[in-house]
Amino acid sequence: MSENWRKAGWAGAAIGVIAAGAAAGVAVERITVGRGIRMKARLALDAAGDYGALRGTEGTCRAEDGTELYYETDEPPAEPAGKKRRLSRKSPAAGTTVVFCHGYCLSQDAWHFQRAALRGTVRAVYWDQRSHGRSDRGLAQADGEPVTIDQLGRDLKAVIDATAPEGPLVLVGHSMGGMTVMAFAEQFPDLVRERVRGVALVGTSSGRLDQVTYGLPSVGLGAVRRLLPGVLKALGSQVELVEKGRRATADLFAGMIKLYSFGSRDVDPGVARFAERLIEATPIDVVAEFYPAFQTHDKGAALQLFADIPVTVVAGDRDMITPAEHSVAIKEALPAAELVVLENTGHLMMLERPEIVNGLLTGLLARTGAVPAAANVGTHGRSTAGSTAQPGG
Repeated sequence: MSENWRKAGWAGAAIGVIAAGAAAGVAVERITVGRGIRMKARLALDAAGDYGALRGTEGTCRAEDGTELYYETDEPPAEPAGKKRRLSRKSPAAGTTVVFCHGYCLSQDAWHFQRAALRGTVRAVYWDQRSHGRSDRGLAQADGEPVTIDQLGRDLKAVIDATAPEGPLVLVGHSMGGMTVMAFAEQFPDLVRERVRGVALVGTSSGRLDQVTYGLPSVGLGAVRRLLPGVLKALGSQVELVEKGRRATADLFAGMIKLYSFGSRDVDPGVARFAERLIEATPIDVVAEFYPAFQTHDKGAALQLFADIPVTVVAGDRDMITPAEHSVAIKEALPAAELVVLENTGHLMMLERPEIVNGLLTGLLARTGAVPAAANVGTHGRSTAGSTAQPGG
């Protein structure tokens, strides 16, 4: 019994390191800014920013277990009457559908900047993973089945069947969304060979996530890994109590989100607040349901299905959720892939460095033939003062 308590103590100390980093900034803020003023500031940011407000043509489809998955489609402008786009054999990807897959504790709105930039340029589908955003809670999970990355891959297949049953595809995945893309490829290799023309893997991993330290010291890390799933499960069983606690500790919660989402200090406050809203919208029991799936995720072999198509891999050098080494490992498995490591950038790089990410996606789409090589994409808003990118090979 004493040994268990000792391990729990180490785990608590290690977890405390995370909270301490966020709490330090919050403590300074409390000295100078009252709680009411901070609350008004958050409400003002919510009202002023249009982040996440872009909408497309709505639709739903059913996953294999009956879960209703929500998606939206952005269509490109129609060709003028009597004018047909000439397709050459060198551009087989004309008419491509780009499918965006979001990450853990987010929603399709996390692609706000990319959606704004690409709107009117290419046909795009944005969808909410099961139990996230506007999609329904997983019915299989209600019946006691654990979430698996393979299941998410099959969910993606259902979305593709509903929104793009034919024609070329480009798949874009951030974090869990990238893992979803890998699982989809592993289970539907023929479809990948026949239709997928390009893949973007943003801040994601093909495996070994059980070795990620999340910025914690090595002391007590093993105990954290053993205890955290049980802690999350316990919290997930007390949803109402935990959600009240999250609201009561909003400042600390915001500090932790900023710590783990961004790598720079000059993130636009409106964007930081937007990330906070996305993450806090994910119920704690969903957080608990999904976490164990990452510890056993291993799709390194599936990457070979992308060996003969353009692949862009994007990493943040300060990403503590899926560290840049995981993107390097993907590059090693796919030597022809483009790897770009963004400096002073954290896990939510598509929000932190939208201009760079947009440019990389546009370049990928140009290589697949989905857009002209000289295509101009739009812009929307600003998130940071800027960043430099380092080609990774």
